[in-house]
Amino acid sequence: MAYKQLKLWFDKDLAILLTKKISEVYPDFDGKTFAERVDKGVQTLELKDRVALMADLLNEALPIAYKDQAKIWQQILGPENEAETGMFTEYYWVMPIAKYVEVYGLSHYAVSMKTIEEITKRNTGEYTIRPYLEKYPDKGIKQMLKWSKNKNKHVRRLASEGGRPRLPWAPKLQQYIDDPAPLLSILDQLKDDPSKYVQKSVANCLNDILKDNEEIAKKVLQSWAKDPGKERSWIIKHALRNLLKKDVKWAIDCVKGSA
Repeated sequence: MAYKQLKLWFDKDLAILLTKKISEVYPDFDGKTFAERVDKGVQTLELKDRVALMADLLNEALPIAYKDQAKIWQQILGPENEAETGMFTEYYWVMPIAKYVEVYGLSHYAVSMKTIEEITKRNTGEYTIRPYLEKYPDKGIKQMLKWSKNKNKHVRRLASEGGRPRLPWAPKLQQYIDDPAPLLSILDQLKDDPSKYVQKSVANCLNDILKDNEEIAKKVLQSWAKDPGKERSWIIKHALRNLLKKDVKWAIDCVKGSA
């Protein structure tokens, strides 16, 4: 993926790429019309709106049942991403599919969960999962806890990243701003994760919680600092980075205790 502004990758060329992939498993796909509509529609749009438009046009171009659409997405995703990078380079083209599941899959919980899991192994499901957590708070958090035990690091990362109360470039999850308790068992499961990619997500989730519920996050971090390992120590320090800059005593003591 040669360098150019990210939004510019979501254009007619991407529509043609998606058409090629879709047509291999669904030959009736009208890729010509799809590409023309994408080309006409994206010219004045920024990144998020380009992705959303492509998701809408995919839905219109596939007049079949959602479960059958989801099968197409799962079939065209290709090899899993083994690295901790590349979601927005090699797998940027998955973003309209993730947006599609976010918008059109809410009434199809089970098949959408499977599709989100497969998407996040290549790109990311951190934005896609959020409306599901709002609509299905109990089932959603159970799914996230299950994902936190997955062998795939991208799926484990989704378990913490998707529930972040204040995930950048996404609507806030007010339910976890009001009460982050449902997230704590997930974070506890991931507190010693060997993947730096996952560790950073856990720390960022705790950093979000600190902004609205400092005492809750403080209790978690102080508890973790009592029995630290290398991974946990890194998470604690990264989670507390903003408070450390402000010389907050309990944060400084917590980091020292975990060293």
